[in-house]
Formats: sequence, structure tokens, C-alpha cells
Amino acid sequence: MQLERLSAVELGKLVNKKEVSAVEVIKYFADRIKKRNGSINAFTYTKFDEAISEAEALDKKLARGESVGPLAGVPVALKDFLPSKKGWTNSHGGVEALIMEDAEDSVFYRAARQAGAIAVGKTNAPAFAFRGTTDNKLYGPTSTPFKVGFNSGGSSGGSAAAVADGLILIGEGSDGGGSIRIPSAWCGCFGFKASIGTIPSVNRPDGWSASHPYCFNGAITKTVEDSAVMLNYMAGYDPRDPHSIDWGKRDFTELMMRSIENMRIGYTDDFGIFDVDKEVKEIVRQAAGKFREAGVAVERAEFHLPRSQREYAEFWCESICFDTATDMELWKQNGLDLVRNHGTQLTREFIYWNARLLQGGVMGIRAMNERRTEILDAFAEAFGKYDLILSPVTVCPPVRNAADGDTKGPLVMNGRRMEPLIGFAETFFANFTGNPAASVPAGLTKEGLPVGLQIIGRKFRDGDVLAAARAYEEINPWSYDIPLGRM
Repeated sequence: MQLERLSAVELGKLVNKKEVSAVEVIKYFADRIKKRNGSINAFTYTKFDEAISEAEALDKKLARGESVGPLAGVPVALKDFLPSKKGWTNSHGGVEALIMEDAEDSVFYRAARQAGAIAVGKTNAPAFAFRGTTDNKLYGPTSTPFKVGFNSGGSSGGSAAAVADGLILIGEGSDGGGSIRIPSAWCGCFGFKASIGTIPSVNRPDGWSASHPYCFNGAITKTVEDSAVMLNYMAGYDPRDPHSIDWGKRDFTELMMRSIENMRIGYTDDFGIFDVDKEVKEIVRQAAGKFREAGVAVERAEFHLPRSQREYAEFWCESICFDTATDMELWKQNGLDLVRNHGTQLTREFIYWNARLLQGGVMGIRAMNERRTEILDAFAEAFGKYDLILSPVTVCPPVRNAADGDTKGPLVMNGRRMEPLIGFAETFFANFTGNPAASVPAGLTKEGLPVGLQIIGRKFRDGDVLAAARAYEEINPWSYDIPLGRM
């Protein structure tokens, strides 16, 4: 049996029925990781012995007739960026000077464990998740399994590549500007970013630290149903999160099955400001047109943003440094001057934008809030007309990996200069506003590289996005043929 071709829900059912043991599952995927990970560089490290021990304990529970959850024995991976499993380590995305022991479990890991899944290792990410590609000075770049040598997208690129290549079935993601959706698009996966307040995010000592822009926990999966199941376990009210909302009990697997026939859908290539690769634009337009097969009209949506994509992308680069600049100042006070003593482990762009934020002062914060308000107003206008907005996830297909640990997006598109860290992604607007958004596979370029369609919903209408993604999945099921030839 080719377990990697199953969805997480399908595999969980087999384990729960004792048709395959959790130990057999973990050993199967451990062997697959050992054989295939070397070429795509998805994992930074693995914990197979620990995972097998957990699988043995799970099999014993099943033998006693105990309930272990719908994802029983399903292998998952954690993101090597911030703490995600107590006792493991994280490197803040490939920064050797910052390899630290995880002091706590992440929302994703707690949910996955409760659902019966088993973590097998940690996956690659860029330093501080500060870009839409996955590459760093310590571990190097991660490739999309569709074509080795082309980037997986970021910042959750290791997780997406591992899911796409069938090394695991669910990967941990976090999304501060597209870090779930971008790699999902470039690896042919499904990636969902919830509304602000849906999945709790507890940060201390600064409870508001993940708000500049809003940063989200989430999962990268093969199917919409797998994500809905994970969301059932991740979502919930937590009073320690200032944005958390108490919706009561919601079943996202039921919400995803709702009809979308009465929904109003708008489509934009570019939000009025992005330059988009011609082939990507055509692939995504055709994908958006599939919704007509579900009985839904898709209209051209107009956006009236007053600045260029480069200005807004640079705004993201500066504002996302609220957390990192603060952390580096605190570390400096405790004797760790990261830039002075370990600057070679960081990229030039990361150092620049953190310094620029610190130099901006209070009026710089005011200017950033005004730009964020422009995006908020544009979204408010659009969602006054539509329930969903469709767009490309990125303006280009996966880019080639660099050789220096500093893979970036394109510098020029259609003759105009681009901001290369996030400016190639049409994703970060939904982080500034808090709207739910997903990436579904739209198709492949002539070169065989994946392209993603973004679905953005009205704020707090997560079920609408899942229902639209599910309807699209039924009309246009994406292939999970695993690229071969790298064993």
C-alpha cells in the first residue's frame, strides 16, 4: 500500500480500524524521508525513535479500545522557526547562534497530538520567517518536489515540500505575510490561513506582538478536509489572546460542505498594482473560471489602492520587524549582539529592515498604520460587494534556488522593479486586515512548476473559504502524483 497517496483523514481511519498499525505507518514514512529528503531538503532534523515510541503507545491505546482521534498515527512535521514541541530545538529559521530548546508546545502540535497525529521532525524555514522563500545560511534552500532546484516558497517551505513529496501528510505552518499560502502554491498543496481570532495566539510578555501585521498559526495539507479537521482542533477561545473570539463549538468539516451557489465572487489578477507573469495569470484565470461549474458567477473585482506594490511590500518588510527588532534589542541587553557578532548568519535585507524600523520613530509607526488603513479600506469596499475574492497567490512560478543561502523572488517583472522578499506574493494584504485566505492548486506551467489560486473571504467567515475550496476541489481535483527519480 502506498500510504503517501492517502489523505490524513484516510490514513487515520485505517489506523483506527487497525488495518495498519501506527508503528508500521511511522516506520514507512521514516524510510521514505531517509530516501527522499536529501534532494529537496525539507527537514532540518528528524526524531524517528521518539515518534516510533509514541506510535507504540498509540497502538496500545487502540488495542484497549480507547479513542485516539481521527488522525491516529498520521505523521506530521513541525516548523523549525519558533518553539513547537517542548524538549526539541528550534533555530529561528536557520540561525546557528539562536538554536534553542523549545520551552513549550505550539498550537499546531497540541492540536495534532490531540487528534492522534505523531510528529516526526522539524522542517526548514528562512531566518525569522522574513521572506516568501525558504533558504537560510545554516541549512540552505528547500526545493519544490515538482522540480528540484526551484524553491518551495516560504516561509513554511519545508513543511509544504514535505507534504507535497509524501514525506508526511500534514505540516505545521505559520503565516505573517503568506507563509502558509505561498509554499502551498509552489508545492501544489492546500494551505489555509484563518481569520484573526479563530486560532489563539498566546505571546508573552507582549500579548500583542503578533499583530504587526497579524501572524497566524495553521496547517499545510493535501486536502481541504484534512485542514478542516486540523482547524477543529486548533480553533477555540483563549482569553490570553487579545484577538481571540469565542464562537462556541464549530465543526469546520460541516462548514466546508455548505453550498456556495449564492455566494458573490470577485476576481482580480493584480489588486490593481501587481505585475503578473503572463503564464501565471492565464493559469489562475482558468482556475477561477472553474467556479462557474459550481453555479457561481465570477465577476471582475476592482481595487483602488493609492500606492505601488513595491511600496506596500516594503511596508510589510518594515512592519514585520516589530517583533524581530525588539527581540534583537532584548538579546543585546543580555549580551547577544546578533548583528555585530553573528551578522554572517543573517541576510543583508534582514539587517537593513530591522535597522530601518528602529530609525523610524513614532511617526514611522503612524505612517505604517496609515498604509495599513488604506489596505483595510480597499478590502472593506471589495467585501461590500463580494463574499469571496480570487487572485493569484504569487505573480510568478517558483524561482531558482540561490547558492548563497539568500534565495529571493524576482527583482523585475514586466519591466518594473519588484521588492524581492514578499513583493512577488499577493498574500500579505490579508495579514494586515485579518481576513481568512487559502491557496488551492491552480495548475502547472509548461515547465511543470505549480501555481496557486488564492481564495480570500470576509472577516470571520472562515467557513466560506473552506466551502469554496472544497467546491473547487470537487470540480478541479488536483493531482498528487509524487515526482519520482530521486530515490
